[in-house]
Amino acid sequence: MLVCLVALWLGAAAARAQGSGEVTSLQLDHTPQGLYLSATLQLELPDLVESALYKGISVSFVTEAEVVRQRWYWYDKTVARATRYLRLSYQPLTRRWRLAQSPTAFGASGLGVSLGQNFDELSDALASMQRISRWKIADEGEVEENAPYLVHFQLRLDMSQLPRPLQIGAVGRSGWNMVLTRSLRLPVDEAAR
Repeated sequence: MLVCLVALWLGAAAARAQGSGEVTSLQLDHTPQGLYLSATLQLELPDLVESALYKGISVSFVTEAEVVRQRWYWYDKTVARATRYLRLSYQPLTRRWRLAQSPTAFGASGLGVSLGQNFDELSDALASMQRISRWKIADEGEVEENAPYLVHFQLRLDMSQLPRPLQIGAVGRSGWNMVLTRSLRLPVDEAAR
């Protein structure tokens, strides 16, 4: 009996160490200008990721949305794909958090178009990451009215942006795994709104 309790306690501790999260709300808005996505996430960073951040290592995330036209006679067709890149970093000297957002992957030079915000607390930076409002994922001509579409949404940790020694050490370690996904059909039923 004692062995079972210890195993359950260790399993719960391992689950907490991995970090968790979910997509609590996902909404689509189909307008004449295009298809817009709004989402609310619940995000908890794994302990290894949080530890790396406090050591001054930047951590990157990728937010992806894919619009797929469902076809009964052939494979489903991807009609639009949108990607956003987020980089979260901690500045130990100033004790401030920085969240940068860009439509393209962050390069080694750091140059490019990005929107940056500074925060005093990690919880404030995470709260900003957890709200996505009116993100344009498809242009006006890509999504037809009253056709069956499926939208796949995903937020994941971008391991390719970590320093090389961490990439090698993180392979196969569950503490670096973090993926939030959800799918939604379009058109949304009027009764569901």
